Amino acid sequence: MSTGPRPAADASARQTSQPTRAEIGNVLILASSQSLFTITTITVMTLASVIGLQLSANPGLATLPIALMMFATVLTTLPASLLMKRIGRRAGFILGAAAGGVLGSILMLASVARPSFALFCAGMFLIGIYQSFAMYYRFAAADVTRTAFRSRAISFVMTGGVVAAVLGPLNARASLGLLPSVPFGEPFLVTLTVSLLAAALLLRLKVPAGGDAPREADAARPMTVIARHAGFVPAVLAGTVSFSLMVLYMTVTPLGMQAQGFGMTDITVVVQSQMLSMFIPAFFTGVLINRIGLLPILWTGAVCMSVAMVIGAVSSTLPVYVASRIVLGLGWNFLFVGGAVLLSATHTPPERGKVQGVNDLAMFIMATVCSVAAASLLQRLGWSALHLASLLPIGLVGVSLLRLGKKPPRRAGSRPLAAPPRGRS
Repeated sequence: MSTGPRPAADASARQTSQPTRAEIGNVLILASSQSLFTITTITVMTLASVIGLQLSANPGLATLPIALMMFATVLTTLPASLLMKRIGRRAGFILGAAAGGVLGSILMLASVARPSFALFCAGMFLIGIYQSFAMYYRFAAADVTRTAFRSRAISFVMTGGVVAAVLGPLNARASLGLLPSVPFGEPFLVTLTVSLLAAALLLRLKVPAGGDAPREADAARPMTVIARHAGFVPAVLAGTVSFSLMVLYMTVTPLGMQAQGFGMTDITVVVQSQMLSMFIPAFFTGVLINRIGLLPILWTGAVCMSVAMVIGAVSSTLPVYVASRIVLGLGWNFLFVGGAVLLSATHTPPERGKVQGVNDLAMFIMATVCSVAAASLLQRLGWSALHLASLLPIGLVGVSLLRLGKKPPRRAGSRPLAAPPRGRS
């Protein structure tokens, strides 16, 4: 038996297992754009209720700007996905950063200069549109990389939130003396700048042929057929439940801690602990998926979120609060990233626009409901009961994962696991 060709074959295998320079460049652009987008959203969400209270004639309307931002995302999530199916990822992302991030920041800067509550609400609405496009950065990572790197690429794009978790709150408190006559003007000057930078970066995004707008000749199955894929429901549930609970507890944690006598310094520590734990694991989530498998990561995420709810229910001291939110952030990362990887296996390229749009539409509808109902749920159920009630949706994720068995489902378009042809064992 000749062994001559084996070293060459092994070298070829090693070469194809490494990402190309183009793939690395695309993922770096997406990760940087994710970071710049998240700086914008953290800044506006930190300031929105404070500015809303100052600008609105009715104190009850103080949270209306945040509600409009989330509502805009719900309205435009699916249309954004379908639009990018026609014009391509790069054009769609640039449109989102320019029309949403840049124009939204200009309107909010003008609103605090004039002042005008209506202008501020309009600016927040545009930021919601920016968000509807930017949420597809993680899916774009799957489009610009080969199958072997997809989990790592999606995970790495999410690491952009680490920088934003630190800079976003700092920017919300920025006072550099640049606009002394415009209170709260400087943070929006920064979001305007980073949105422009994101649009400029995205100009360099290179989506390979076939990974941008799909060919008209490609056939796309109806959603009723796609939804029967074994991974579809678990993927949608993993993303929707993790994201919605994250929004819920980002909203109620300051209220709950304040009711227990904690000051803003302690509340900030807890919130930033959750945000950092959400994004720091993204440095290794993709590697773990490749090494131990996708399903173990999804199960670990569900378990972590369950543990976080139990710890949160008995929280009474700052260290316990921090521990609960760190575990919550870790569970969110594993379920959110794992759900995106699983969803990428449920559809073919011509189907991605509607599948990813339906996924994010479900996610933002639930997140909007959670953000609007957060204060009411906390008041009616109480801190401990709210955490324990959150175990129910996490349990739904677990049930859906049980239906997958021990192996992740095959990618859509690949040959199904069917009975072997006759004549073969």
